[in-house]
Amino acid sequence: MVITTKFTKKPLPSTGKSEAIVIIKAAPQVGQKHGETVCCAAIDLYGNWLRLYPVAFRSLEVAKKFKRWDRIKFTWRRPRDDSRIESRRVDNQSLRIVGQLRKSERQKFLAPLITTSLHKERAAGRSLALLKAEIQEFFWEKKEASELALEKKKFREALSQADMFHTRPLLPYEPAPYRFKYRYETTDGLREGTCQDWETEVTFFNWRKHMSETDVLKRMARTFGIDYPAKGMLLAMGTHSLHPDTWLINGVIRLDHIEQPSLF
Repeated sequence: MVITTKFTKKPLPSTGKSEAIVIIKAAPQVGQKHGETVCCAAIDLYGNWLRLYPVAFRSLEVAKKFKRWDRIKFTWRRPRDDSRIESRRVDNQSLRIVGQLRKSERQKFLAPLITTSLHKERAAGRSLALLKAEIQEFFWEKKEASELALEKKKFREALSQADMFHTRPLLPYEPAPYRFKYRYETTDGLREGTCQDWETEVTFFNWRKHMSETDVLKRMARTFGIDYPAKGMLLAMGTHSLHPDTWLINGVIRLDHIEQPSLF
C-alpha cells in the first residue's frame, strides 16, 4: 500500500467517514462527560492530521483495539466544544481495523508532516504537529501523594460507573506516579514539556515488574533520552484545548532514517 500525502483545505463537513493511520495514543484520562477515555492522533490517507476523541479504548472490543501504524476506518462528527480544525468526535462502535502501514512505508508517509517549528504550525492554524527536535534531556517529576491519590480516586470512580459510559467492563487502571518530561530544542528555541504518551507509562510499569524503581528510571532516561534520539525519533505534539498556544507532547515515535527537515 503506497499512500500519497497532501494537505487539503476543503470546507469541513459536520459529519463524515474517514480512513487513517494511527500515530499516537495518549495515556487514559477521566472526565465528567465521557468517563475514562483516550485521546488519539491519526493521519488520514491525504496527509491530514485527525484528533480522535473521546475513544473509550480500554472498553473496546478486542478486534477494535488498534495499535500504532494500524489503518482504521470510522465515522465522526465535528465537536461543538472544540474549534481545533483536526478534532473529530469518534463513533466508537464504527471503528474498524482494515490494515497496517508497513515499516518500509512509514518514513515516506510521515516525511511531509515533519517540522522543526511549532510557531510555524500554529501560524498555519494547525494544532497537531510532528516535531523533529534536538533532545536535551528526558527526566521525571514525582507526583505529590495527594495528586496521585486524586487520580487513583477518579479512575476507581470511573470503574464503578463504567456501565454508564461503556458497554464493556473496565479493569482497574493505575496512573503513573511520575510525570515524564522532555527538555528539547527547536528552531523556535529551548522548550520543556510533559510527555503524555501511553507507551511511555506502559514501559515504566512493565520494567518495574523486573527491577527496582530507581533502576527503571535510569534505564528510561538512557532509552528515551539517549538511545532513541541517537537512532531517530519524533515528538507528536498537540495544543491544549483551552490554551491554544500551549503545546503538549502527545507521543514519541521511534523512526530510523528521519531525513527531513534538518533542525538548524
